[in-house]
Amino acid sequence: LGLRWPSAVSPFDVHVVIANKDDAARAGAEELAAELDRLGHEVLLDDRTASPGVKFKDAELLGVPWIVVIGRGWADGTIELRNRFTGETQPIAVADAVASVTQAIG
Repeated sequence: LGLRWPSAVSPFDVHVVIANKDDAARAGAEELAAELDRLGHEVLLDDRTASPGVKFKDAELLGVPWIVVIGRGWADGTIELRNRFTGETQPIAVADAVASVTQAIG
């Protein structure tokens, strides 16, 4: 399971991981991270060109309680929200991403 910081002491509220090399997905992830930041959430955006496996391994090591994955579902209009405490993963619509993530992370 890796390190899991409780929300109250985590250095970030949400970790946005780009697991899709598509330029539109990258731009969407950057826009989502910027909007969440504008709303006052501490956001860690992993925009490195490393493989998704490396990014997910690093996400486990960093321990941020929520992970948003911009991956294969991007083309279909969905992204993934992972709760690292419960292990629950839920698809959310790109159009509703800011509201859904904000509601989930509090």
